[in-house]
Amino acid sequence: MIEFIPLIMFLVVCGLLVLGYPVALTLGGTALSFAAFGIVSGIFDPSLLRATPDRLFGIMNNETLVAVPLFVFMGVMLEKSNVAEDLLENMAKAFKTAPGGLGISVVFVGMLLAASTGIVGATVVAMGLMSLPTMLRRGYSPRLATGTICATGTLGQIIPPSITLVLLGDVISNAYQRAQLNMGIFNTQTVSVGDLFLGAMIPGLLLVVLYAAYVFGFALLNPEQAPAIHDDDQPSITKILASLAPPLILIFLVLGSIIGGIATPTEAAAVGALGATVLALAKGKFSLGRLKLVMSGTLETTAMVFLILIGASIFSLIFRGYGGEELIQQLFVDMPGGVIGAMAIVMLVIFLLGFILDFIEITFVVVPIVGPVLLMMGVDPVWLGIMIALNLQTSFLTPPFGFALFYLRGVAPESVATSDIYRGVIPFICIQLFVLSLLAVWPALATWLPATF
Repeated sequence: MIEFIPLIMFLVVCGLLVLGYPVALTLGGTALSFAAFGIVSGIFDPSLLRATPDRLFGIMNNETLVAVPLFVFMGVMLEKSNVAEDLLENMAKAFKTAPGGLGISVVFVGMLLAASTGIVGATVVAMGLMSLPTMLRRGYSPRLATGTICATGTLGQIIPPSITLVLLGDVISNAYQRAQLNMGIFNTQTVSVGDLFLGAMIPGLLLVVLYAAYVFGFALLNPEQAPAIHDDDQPSITKILASLAPPLILIFLVLGSIIGGIATPTEAAAVGALGATVLALAKGKFSLGRLKLVMSGTLETTAMVFLILIGASIFSLIFRGYGGEELIQQLFVDMPGGVIGAMAIVMLVIFLLGFILDFIEITFVVVPIVGPVLLMMGVDPVWLGIMIALNLQTSFLTPPFGFALFYLRGVAPESVATSDIYRGVIPFICIQLFVLSLLAVWPALATWLPATF
């Protein structure tokens, strides 16, 4: 029975989270409770807890994690400066006569907003407030409108520079080093956040193209549910480029500096934060009041991320102290199907956990447990990271518990039925599963670019 204590810990945490207890306190509190029980029972070595200060100090000194508040600041600043709103308005006018033109505009603007914010909730809410009323007013089917917005909102999971990929990259890097050390390889190789950014490029852009193709095809077959717009209000090319250029230049500077090796993710995030502020100034949208809102929003999100990281660090320490890593490794070794069977089980578990846990909890709790074991079995770290990100993106979109659905339901008008939202996302879920299957069959979709640059 003692050997199954790590699994009981994990199940207790999931149960408490379902009941609505705070994530960070649940992780740390549950772990410390099990440690106290083990110390009293004589089955847990209390000296292991001495590693806790070192772990917290390691978090404080992790330069990669400094990118988190900077990327959050960049996204919130762009959201408050109405960059995406202006872009959506001009692109919608530019594509208005095309079948599904407004929907296609939502897909591409959602992609840029996802690349800017990197946070699913922020993107879904922002796109819901900006585009849903317009799409409904223009005669779009509620199912198509809500499905398109939910799907594009989840692109923040996979489109670089994504907060998910920053956090996942740091965790995967640590898991990769641990796996190599466990195998007796002391001259360890590394995987960086930039590698995950490159690995996400092809799958992310493929999703965007397939989303837009679906909207276009739906409009061709059902023109009355995605009507073209016919009026004389046509923006000039100059106006369209003026709205499109700033976010594209900013994203190019951030990603280009990382991919080109000019800057680390943290340095590139600082460039992005400064660039977003300059952009807000240039648009006349900057004020001390708006800066206060941006900074408070950044502080809240960053505090949540790091508090969860501290709780997860304590949980993983005690989980390993009870022999959890060895238990997981033995379960995977005994599993039929070898690496394929292990990956399938991990993907299924992560998909189901995506219904009750946010990507931050899954990244900090689940990946450190299963990551080293899978990597020791020969799984490519970049491919594993992108598979997890795509899997979570699909989970957040899947009824009835997908987070993206709840976010949109919160800002959608009462005239839009919840069933419309659920049924609207089904075609996009199929697209997600198709891309996930392609990536499973052809890992080069994720590994080719990192190996090339």
